Amino acid sequence: MRAVPETLRAKLDSGVTTLCWCWRIERADGAVLGFTDHDRDLAFGDVVYRAQGGFMPGEIRSELGFTVDAASVAGALDDAALTEADLAAGAYDGAQVICMRVDWAAPDDRVMMWRGEIGQTRRGETFFEAELRGLSHRLTQTTGRVYSRRCDAELGDGRCAKDVSGAAFAAAGAVTATVSARSFSASGLSAYASGWFTRGRLSWTIGANAGASADVEAHRGAVIELSAAPAQPVAAGDAFDIVAGCDKSLGACRDKFANAANFRGFPFMPGNDPLLAGPAGDSRRDGGSRGLAG
Repeated sequence: MRAVPETLRAKLDSGVTTLCWCWRIERADGAVLGFTDHDRDLAFGDVVYRAQGGFMPGEIRSELGFTVDAASVAGALDDAALTEADLAAGAYDGAQVICMRVDWAAPDDRVMMWRGEIGQTRRGETFFEAELRGLSHRLTQTTGRVYSRRCDAELGDGRCAKDVSGAAFAAAGAVTATVSARSFSASGLSAYASGWFTRGRLSWTIGANAGASADVEAHRGAVIELSAAPAQPVAAGDAFDIVAGCDKSLGACRDKFANAANFRGFPFMPGNDPLLAGPAGDSRRDGGSRGLAG
């Protein structure tokens, strides 16, 4: 049950209120921002809640049990506070959100309505919508290792232990022409076989997207296709660093990276077919191996 201040409760009981919504957002880098749907800025708790963003609340859903609480918020992109580039770069991924109902005539009269994290976001040139997930969503996240045929390490991390900083696996390139919003042709890749950088990682070093990174969807000759369009349009002359991709299979770990000793998957685990198979009619039933490895 929510603790509502007595002064606010009295105003609610009177039927005459001066209420608005306020959102406090704390990013992973420690930056704190405040937004409100009121028509002027509000300040309380050492945070200024800006009205210029045009924030609008969506539905708030809260249920008993382990169902994940959810909400949403929409607003305008504003270069002075919340930008498309920051959203695209993931600056707000997992940011902590507190949603409050506030008496704008007396901001000390307020009550917290919902608490959670920013999940998926959708954005355009001037507008965005963010999914807000309740804290219970963490209970649905995978924790620890996963029993899977494929490796669960990230290429180059401590568990993988493969050095991919050399020229064999990393390259520097520059855009020569754009093909679409998320694909382009580039120089600097001619020494690598087509597909070498598929599922790799690209980091922009020069251009409007400098400092941002992206996953590589496909590498075909001199053409790179990203999994998502960058926040800013790609232009000829933009430079980047790119690292080879790994499909997490034992074959790629052994043949492409010569790193099978550090493979973190379980490639010989049996599939569903042996588990569901019935007795074999043309073989002995002596309790021996059914040849799962085959």
